[in-house]
Amino acid sequence: MIYLVIAWRMLYLMTLGRDCPHLPCEVAFTAEEGRAAWRMTTRLPPPQAPPTLGEMMRLVAGFGDFLGRKGDGHPGPKALWEGLLKLMASVEALQTVHEVHGFTSTCG
Repeated sequence: MIYLVIAWRMLYLMTLGRDCPHLPCEVAFTAEEGRAAWRMTTRLPPPQAPPTLGEMMRLVAGFGDFLGRKGDGHPGPKALWEGLLKLMASVEALQTVHEVHGFTSTCG
């Protein structure tokens, strides 16, 4: 049953990312996921406005070894799934650091 939920989310993300890349990423990702993905890829604080869904999909798929070259097209389910796994681990790590050290989120 859990695989059905995972498959649904993957299809949902892939469809939204391809059909509506201009939407804000918060349509499909939490604010914590957006901040973690941005920090992991750019090593900079997140921008004031959240990245678009298309940008976020490419960031996440990049964690799953999607290269994003000119002719590569849209990220596939395998790259997206592997990227989501790494993103979830990063979100948990950042939340733990904030809880343990008492940092407040001043970005994004």
